[in-house]
Order: sequence, then structure tokens, then C-alpha cells
Amino acid sequence: MAEVLALVEDRLRAALGEPDARASVTFLGTDRIEVLRFHSAGTASGGGDAGPGDGAGDASASGIVRYATLGMSAQPMTDPAAGFADPVQGPRAELLLSVRAGVADTDEVLRPLAVLAASPQVEGVVVAPGGSLDLGGPLWSGAPFQSVLVAEPGGLVADLELPAPMEPVRFLPLLPMTPNEAAWKRVHGAQALHARWLDHEVDLRDPLRRSVRLD
Repeated sequence: MAEVLALVEDRLRAALGEPDARASVTFLGTDRIEVLRFHSAGTASGGGDAGPGDGAGDASASGIVRYATLGMSAQPMTDPAAGFADPVQGPRAELLLSVRAGVADTDEVLRPLAVLAASPQVEGVVVAPGGSLDLGGPLWSGAPFQSVLVAEPGGLVADLELPAPMEPVRFLPLLPMTPNEAAWKRVHGAQALHARWLDHEVDLRDPLRRSVRLD
């Protein structure tokens, strides 16, 4: 476990730089989950993302703060329908969240992120692209988001290959959803919601944004 997490942290540092803060949370019956914070300096150009708010590309002039979990990938995720939890084989992942800096007190997201990262151990959840994770409360005080959409990996931090038979660690971006967006996604699916965001050029890294038009 320690060897895997050391490699994961090295990959995060290589992709995002040195973290300027970190916090750890331990839940009953689970391994410790850490959340690392990285600041990306602003640039003169604001575009360049592979998709709205997926965490890839240049930061805007205001800069981007990125939060990454460390500890979720220590154990492979197991389908709750499986007869037993394989200690070696199975998907492994860490979570990434990117928001614009200096707009809201987003550091309060540290514990909610740790809760989401612990969900495979606590609830037997397999976190995968296209899925949604619900916190039952705001991501931070005053946030208009209570859940996130899990996006495709690879845009910001490349997959980390591990020795066989272990599967690679994937770094999954989280896209905050408003309650209306989450409800619409449950009916129409993740791809349809992502298309709405693209069509309306929604900045998913804006911590104060409103829901996209869904009519």
C-alpha cells in the first residue's frame, strides 16, 4: 500500500507541482485519506481546456486551485456483487477537483473529498467515469453543488501504471453539479449533461456558477 501511494504522490507532483497544503482524514474502519492542494499560477490566456472544467489546459488570470485525494488507490475497488474483495486486482483511482482560486472558500471541500474517496471502502462503491457521487450537503459553505459527475481521466494527470497484475491508477476529475443538473443527469445521462455544458460554454471551474439551462 505504501509503495503504491508513494508512486501516486510522485505522479501528482510531476503533473501539478508541489502541494501548498494537505490534510488527512481517517474514518472508522478505513485507511487514512489525504487531500493535497495545488495552486496553478494564472496566465494571460484563458482557453485551452479539452472540455469544460475537466481540469486540462491553461489556468485563467485568476489562477486555479486543484485538490487531489491520496489514499483511495491503496486498495482496488470491488464490485459489491462480487463474492470477495480481491486485495490485488481491480480498478484503482484518485479524485481531482479544479476550481477558480479566490472566488469562494473552497478549502472546505477537503473533508467532503475525503468522504468521496473513502466511499469504495465504506460503501463498496466502484467510482468510474459517467457516474455521480452525492454528498447530501454542499461541497463547501454556500456552494450551489451537492454532488459531482465523474469525468474521464487522462486530461490532467496521466494514468499510473503499476506492476502486474495490479491495474493502473486513474486520476478522475470531478465536475460539480447543481441539484437540478444532478436530477436531469439521472434521467438523460452523463453524456447529455456534458453536451449541455459544452453547448452553453459553462465554466465548470467557477465555484459560484448557476445551473445550465435544462429546458
